[in-house]
Amino acid sequence: MANKGLSFKKQLREAIDYIKESKEYIYFILFVFFLFSFIGFFFADKLTYLDAILAEILLRVEGLNWFEMIFFILQNNILAVFFGLFGGVVFGIFPISNAIGNGVVLGYVSNKVISAGSFFEMWRIFPHGVFELPEVFISLGLGLKLGAFWFSKNNKFKLFKENFWNSLRVFFYVVLPLL
Repeated sequence: MANKGLSFKKQLREAIDYIKESKEYIYFILFVFFLFSFIGFFFADKLTYLDAILAEILLRVEGLNWFEMIFFILQNNILAVFFGLFGGVVFGIFPISNAIGNGVVLGYVSNKVISAGSFFEMWRIFPHGVFELPEVFISLGLGLKLGAFWFSKNNKFKLFKENFWNSLRVFFYVVLPLL
């Protein structure tokens, strides 16, 4: 007989409930990300140092076939959301810096794509972010919440433990399937 306590439906429902409970943290990460996306877009002329970083990434994927490219992106995304989520334990610094950095890069790249072509060229980037961005925002928001335990006046260890296990549940039942 299957253990009802570990059923997929129950775990998924609890993960979704935890995401809903954590929406303020996720919304904050969204705000930071889009604020810095606008900064990256409108101050692209001051951020040309990003060209070298982006060129390095392009060199790493140059010549990959479609399977290798999918594996590269999947591996990169899994690591990014994992560290975004559990790196938050250090006062939530990593999720905020991740939202800032990725926002700036998205804004910068958007500026370059539009400058080189047209606004419609952005649609080539859009499919890449449809599932990726929600998983990133959820992970970074929960990472921020995980780091908030340091500022709690209540039982810090209990709060950390609850948030850690809930975050792990979200990682396996929501974030990984979105990848």
